[in-house]
Amino acid sequence: MRQSLEKHHNMLIQKKITTILTITAFLFSLMLINAPQGWSITIQQERELSKEFMGVIKARYRLIKDPVVVDYLNRVGNRILDAIPPQPFKYKFYVIQEDVYNAFATPAGHIFINSGLFGALESEEELAGIMGHEIAHVVCRHISQRIDRSKKIGMATLAGMVAGVLLGAGGAGEAAGAVTMGSMAAGQSIALAYSRENEMQADQLGLKFLTQAGYTGWGLLTSLKKIRSKQWYGSDQVPTYLMTHPASEERMSYIDSLLSQKKYQTAEKTPLVGGFDLAHTRVVALYTDADLALAHYEKALARTPDDPMVNYGYALTLTRKDHWREAAEHMKKALEGNAMAPHMLQDLGKIYFHDGKYDKAVNALSSSGTTDDPQIQLYLGRARMETGEMSEAKKIFKELVYHHQEYTKAYYYLGECCERMQDKFGAHYNLGRYYSRRKDMENAEFHLKQAMKLAANDEQKQLVRSAQKAFEVNKKGKGKEKPPSS
Repeated sequence: MRQSLEKHHNMLIQKKITTILTITAFLFSLMLINAPQGWSITIQQERELSKEFMGVIKARYRLIKDPVVVDYLNRVGNRILDAIPPQPFKYKFYVIQEDVYNAFATPAGHIFINSGLFGALESEEELAGIMGHEIAHVVCRHISQRIDRSKKIGMATLAGMVAGVLLGAGGAGEAAGAVTMGSMAAGQSIALAYSRENEMQADQLGLKFLTQAGYTGWGLLTSLKKIRSKQWYGSDQVPTYLMTHPASEERMSYIDSLLSQKKYQTAEKTPLVGGFDLAHTRVVALYTDADLALAHYEKALARTPDDPMVNYGYALTLTRKDHWREAAEHMKKALEGNAMAPHMLQDLGKIYFHDGKYDKAVNALSSSGTTDDPQIQLYLGRARMETGEMSEAKKIFKELVYHHQEYTKAYYYLGECCERMQDKFGAHYNLGRYYSRRKDMENAEFHLKQAMKLAANDEQKQLVRSAQKAFEVNKKGKGKEKPPSS
């Protein structure tokens, strides 16, 4: 898998770097406009800059919201944080669905790792190594320090660089190598870039954090070696992570020396957080290139046909090709090795649903245990609708819209469920709320007007009025959400 991903990753470098630089330039232009005299950046300013940054990230990239992956990443991150002094920021951890090798820290403690890099790692130790290093950059406030020191370059020079990147004018490549924000650096040529001292300090402190958290620290070195091994000749083929965190031979030798000399001893023998194989398999199977993932699991299956995790990964990848029946067979084989694995049962339930086997879907999803995952609840509600259990389905959808108000799809299926139960008011009311959240104003207005006409009492009228107020608020927004997928 890693060999086949290598060419794919490097081909994407040029495509992705433009987007990265646009984000970088946008953030940097905000800094140019909003920074106070003297260019010093306070903790509060760092928080404000972080909010702007997150807005751009969410607009440009797809954040993976898979509960298994997100929960695991945060458990590893929080284990490291528990071993360090109190911080002024609330750290958050994210996975971006991007095949390019990268990980970076933003101002105020947002830590990102790309799915491509996550998929290339082989253990919790390696993942923790990357995360510990990024956390160390934030703890040292290297980002805000570099911003503060950038005043030495001069406003006009900085503004010219930003303009070169934004306009894509001649020499934009050189400007790209000069503009940086945190780990999203594209080069090392101006004072904003992480210095060698920054990297060494982050390595030292990162190792200290890792060992205090119960890790050996060797994962940092082995992960850097993996990333370094992907570098081909030519700057356009350098993995993004090496542009932002140069993994020079000198630096890796330094880390090796620290570890070999036992400068940082693991505090005590502590079990791993656990769950790397499950989260890693989901990342590779569901969030990296589908064809490469399929080829990877086909080869792995030929070598170890009875391996539960290989069958699990193969089944998940097959769902991306709509091969539902074959996916079900391999998911059942995965379950043979762990018959009560809740996530595998949930995935089997989703597979059965898409294959039209609704009774089996209800059984698998119900047997997986209690879950707060709205997607699983939505599948269970839809499966119960298809088996004619309308009251049970309606109950599930009502719970969803109550506890997960942002989960737009639930309103749609609650409306559909009401329609099948001949509850015309409920159908129009909930479809009106659904379209309002999608910012589809024409359909929202139609359904809410129909709901008001059908309202049988003051309570129902008040519900519609509240929905209409929300509709007016959403009307001022722009764009539409995607309709629910089948």
